[in-house]
Amino acid sequence: MAESEELQQLAAQLRKPEGAKGLEIGDMMNATNIGMTKHAIAQMNLQDHERVLELGHGNCKHLQHLLSQADNLEYHGLEMSELMHQEAKQYNRAFTDGLQAHFHFYNGQKNPFPDQYFDKMFTVNTIYFWQDPLQVLAELHRVLKPGGLLCISFAMENFMKQLPFTRFGFELYDAEKVKQLIEMSLFSFSHTTRQTETIMGKTGDRMEREFATVTALK
Repeated sequence: MAESEELQQLAAQLRKPEGAKGLEIGDMMNATNIGMTKHAIAQMNLQDHERVLELGHGNCKHLQHLLSQADNLEYHGLEMSELMHQEAKQYNRAFTDGLQAHFHFYNGQKNPFPDQYFDKMFTVNTIYFWQDPLQVLAELHRVLKPGGLLCISFAMENFMKQLPFTRFGFELYDAEKVKQLIEMSLFSFSHTTRQTETIMGKTGDRMEREFATVTALK
């Protein structure tokens, strides 16, 4: 298989994991993104009894950490990958049985929730794949309560463009570009926080990754 074809397949799996390879990709994404995920969760400053939405949760092995941030939280996850949807439900069965967590499979466009349903929402490393970012933001705005917030975490463009697979279907962002996107939407821009972390690359080498979390308000 040509290198370009392998990179295209990897990019497709990162967008929407499928099959046996998708399970491996799901675990890899959870491991490499956990620092970003915990950062986004911290930025939400979760309070008791809040209802939280995550867009693109993957296998959601971070759910226990999220639910430990406050008492009586209610989590909902939206996922385009049927494989990750099923994996998340299976891994978190104790939380779904206890009605603390609910997983929803959707088409990446209109979400299934009523207006003003959530207190807080977040997403990690999904913005690269939004085909119509303003439509995605409009739907998130619709289901967020007034005064609620959205946290968008993403690896910065300067880092992402070093990765050869990102030329296949990725829209890369820096913090200013996401701020401008927020300002074009129904949300109000609040602030940006940046952090640099060390991660393991796919070849086993250590890499410095800068990422940002942009917070928007309704």
